Formats: sequence, C-alpha cells, structure tokens
Amino acid sequence: MNRLDINGLRKFADEYVAAGPTRTGTEGFWQTPLLVSAPIDERFDLLPQIAFNEHMHPRDLLATAKSLIVFFIPFKRELVKENKKGDRPCRNWGLAYVETNDLIGRLSQAVAAFLFEKGFKSGLTPATHNFDEDILMARWSHKHLAFLANLGRFGTHHMLITPIGCAGRLGSLVTEADLGDHPMIETDLACLLKAGKKCGKCIEACPVDALSENGFDRRRCWKRLNENRKTLDYFADLPETTHVCGKCAALMPCSFSNPVAKL
Repeated sequence: MNRLDINGLRKFADEYVAAGPTRTGTEGFWQTPLLVSAPIDERFDLLPQIAFNEHMHPRDLLATAKSLIVFFIPFKRELVKENKKGDRPCRNWGLAYVETNDLIGRLSQAVAAFLFEKGFKSGLTPATHNFDEDILMARWSHKHLAFLANLGRFGTHHMLITPIGCAGRLGSLVTEADLGDHPMIETDLACLLKAGKKCGKCIEACPVDALSENGFDRRRCWKRLNENRKTLDYFADLPETTHVCGKCAALMPCSFSNPVAKL
C-alpha cells in the first residue's frame, strides 16, 4: 500500500489514470496527472469574493476536513492538435469530455477509498454541472480551488494554466487527512498576455468572440457550447450535458506548459 503522503497520493493517481484506458475500452485521452494538496485555512474564505458569492467552503463538504486535494488530468497532444482544426470541436473532444468526467468521478472515489483505508473520511462533488445555469456560476469551482491551492494561474481564456498547461480537466475533494501544503505553480502569472507579453491567441481562436483582454462573455460561450451539442451530428449519441468547444485551449502557448516560466 502506498504511503499516506503527497507522494503516495500522486503515485496512486498516476497509476489510476494510466490504467484508465483499459477500464473504458478506449485508447485513452490522457497524460500523467498533477496533484496538489493544501491545508483548509483562511485562504478559502476568499471563495465568495473571487469565484461566486454562494460558493461552498471546503468544510461545507466535510466539517472535519483538514486538507483540499486538487488534481489536473492533461489531454494527450494528439487530441488537442485534432481539436485545433475548424471552428467546431472534433468528435474525440466530445468523447474525451464525457470519458474524463467519468474518470474524474472514479479517481475521486478511488482516492477517497484509499484515504478511508488509512482511517480518514473524504467529501466529494461532481466533476461538472454543479453550477447555476441562470447565472452560469458554480457553487464548487475546481478552477478556483486549484488556484487557491497553487496548482495554477488563470489565463485570459479564464481557464487554469498549470505547470503542464491548460489542456485538460480538474477534479477536487476534501479529506480529514492532514497532507500539508504542496503547491506546484512557481510563478505569480502563467498567461503571457497577463504578464505584459504579446499573445492573445486564445482571444483570436474563440469562434464567437466571447473573450477579450479584460473580459469573458459567459452567455455567448454557453450558447455556443449548447449549440455544438444540438447541431453536430457526430455528438448526437453523447449525453445532453456534453457542452464542449475547446478552441481557446487548442495549440496555444499555454496548452502544454506555463509559458511565463520560460521567460
């Protein structure tokens, strides 16, 4: 059995994601994940200010929780490259969304079971669709939790840029285990444009002009995601919750790395 520390949890997550393709019957869409932990301290009191005024506190999931765990599952380069073409998401991008939601849920449950064997309870949330569709804000934002746990920094595209980029998906849970503070991002910024450098490629890539240097039109983006699911024939067999696009993450300077760290 792996040790109960951050390295043991990272090894557990690595092995679980690597075994994912055999569970789903696909070739797999993922690379090795990142995982961080953070003590549940005063930083999380900021969630209603930086995310959503009704955002849950980590201890709302589990009153006895001591640590937050956040993980990032990056997509393979081939998938991201395939989704670059055209102004609509490719079939595999939709499949990857569905299967990654399932993987995030299963990995969260597996980590919780791993911790339970060590004597610690955990609290879980869904991988996605825990948000208010009227205002398009989540009561449990994996992105904002990951930001506070120092897994990454926000980009102009409003996604989180980790040390291995933004092209992937996030999951999180809380636990009674005291895992300590284990950040991964090493720079205050990870977006070239935010760092004052020339970029803005994600703005150019958005097919509905939902992005600008200083803003994000959530409704315009959400309308496009719904439209893709309803109008693309090759999404017809996928769940109605398959709301995908991904053009602002496809072959950007921040897709597979933190470009600011290279400056």
